[in-house]
Amino acid sequence: MCGIVGFTGAAQAAPILLDGLAKLEYRGYDSAGLAVQNAAGKIEVVKAKGRLKVLSEMTDGGNALTGTCGIGHTRWATHGEPSVVNAHPHYSNDKKIAIVHNGIIENYLEIKERLTNKGFTFVSQTDTEVLAQLLDYYYMGESAGDPLDAIARTMLHVRGSYALGVLFADEPGTIYAARKDSPLVVGKAENGTLIASDVPALLKYTRTVYYIDNLEIARLTPDSIEFFDTDKESVQHEASTIEWDTEAAEKGGFEHFMMKEIHEQPTAVRDTLSPRLKDGKIDLSELALDEDAIRGIHRIYIIGCGSAYHVGMAARYVFESLARLPVEVDVASEFRYRNPVLEPDSLALVISQSGETADTLAALRLCRDRGVHTVGIVNVVGSSIAREADATMYTWAGPEIAVATTKAYSTQLAACYLLAVEFARVRGKIEEEKYAELVAELQILPDKIAKTLTDNERIQWFASKYASAKDAFFIGRGLDYAVALEGSLKFKEISYIHSEAFAAGEMKHGPISLIEKNMLVVGVLTQPDLYEKMVSNLVEAKSRGAYIMGLTTYGNYSIEDTANFTVYVPKTDPHFATSLSVVPLQLLAYYVSCAKGLDVDKPRNLAKSVTVE
Repeated sequence: MCGIVGFTGAAQAAPILLDGLAKLEYRGYDSAGLAVQNAAGKIEVVKAKGRLKVLSEMTDGGNALTGTCGIGHTRWATHGEPSVVNAHPHYSNDKKIAIVHNGIIENYLEIKERLTNKGFTFVSQTDTEVLAQLLDYYYMGESAGDPLDAIARTMLHVRGSYALGVLFADEPGTIYAARKDSPLVVGKAENGTLIASDVPALLKYTRTVYYIDNLEIARLTPDSIEFFDTDKESVQHEASTIEWDTEAAEKGGFEHFMMKEIHEQPTAVRDTLSPRLKDGKIDLSELALDEDAIRGIHRIYIIGCGSAYHVGMAARYVFESLARLPVEVDVASEFRYRNPVLEPDSLALVISQSGETADTLAALRLCRDRGVHTVGIVNVVGSSIAREADATMYTWAGPEIAVATTKAYSTQLAACYLLAVEFARVRGKIEEEKYAELVAELQILPDKIAKTLTDNERIQWFASKYASAKDAFFIGRGLDYAVALEGSLKFKEISYIHSEAFAAGEMKHGPISLIEKNMLVVGVLTQPDLYEKMVSNLVEAKSRGAYIMGLTTYGNYSIEDTANFTVYVPKTDPHFATSLSVVPLQLLAYYVSCAKGLDVDKPRNLAKSVTVE
């Protein structure tokens, strides 16, 4: 969740740290802080509650803190309320060690009690301060002033997840970093070296990065990067080159990242599809699944969180309809704890934008431990899921900064289409003619997404009309129910309006009792076989006073007899309609949030990448 940056080199650190944190503020914005080490080794810490701009103003854009080595942090609170005292970085008692942390230390109370009994004092309610004091305990004791040994000992005595950036006053110009189950990347620039929780923080300074593996330590000086395991043995890592350009992580003239990323969907989906569509065929050679292996798969498990879970809900309908394979879809946090019965000859599709989602990563490891072949569908190259899955299908969406996902959802969906269509062909469930039709439709899908975006002004008008809504329902059947789930999530997470999604057939089994006069009900009707039933469901809602927004394909103009407001999307194969119908729902959520004057990109209480349970 939280964002970490660090820099050591030939430039003033604080402005670089603030710049990096600005690129990571989507990971948390309860508080922020810097620790900068001067030439004499003294570590000065400055912290502020609230958004990063408060810290920037306190430090005059970083100019008030002098020193060429430092670490920074933007916080999403887990242990301890948002406050200055709970903000990172945290000192050891003697202020000789400063630390920033992303993750959760599960046994921190146990360690805190042990250290308290040894005379250590604590000023915050955080689990992170426990790490600072534990590091000091070993550094001043068994490690005899060896930072590497102190970090290794600490790592062996804590349970949980962490990415750490650490400064030692006795080692000026040096940053130590360590990780377990939380993302951390190391970069080499011309004027120094850097650490960060995510690539966007580094793009301005370098595209040469190294990914730290689990239970590894990195030592950075202005001129060198070294890696070690917990036995303090040297580890070698190959450098990776980030292809994203700097502009990809900027707003590019849009008011918000979310709107920019909504408009990037045609390009992002094309970038996901195009490399895998060759001469009218789907090429999945990257997955190392030959046709015999595909025919040998008898069940698919799709696992994700949030929007990635909604991708799985849509993909289930597509896989089962086309490939005639049974599919189970699970929220990752439930999957990992329900002790699932996993069948042999099955495939797990593990979906995550960041590739670091804690519950999803744990679910992947469970599948692998039980002999299930895993495929990661991820965006971030070199992420934990990408490295640990048996095969990886990258979506190539580029950096997504807004907390509410848009283009990542669309590209994950596109990746699932490719898998489902190819599995259907290999398994002999569709004719070659149908296969060719589906491939051709996939090729023009990005253009149809672009056309859908042109209706934004009408949606903006409608959003301003319903910005004061207190409740909303999103309903659909089949694939339309799957996209209703995503539309409702977008609506609630950035507008703060209570919203629920229902399978339309379930409305009569309770939810319809909640409908009041002028309550917004958004009905999605893109599936031809279910259109009439959906119209009936909307009529039922309207007869009880609901205000109906209909979302359907061009040609279904009879919907206007029922709906008070209608949005149309281009026709496509019904299996792919979700890629079009989700766009107006994204725009609706965006414009409602704007009309209410909310922070679209950084909704309250949320963070972009959920790397803790």
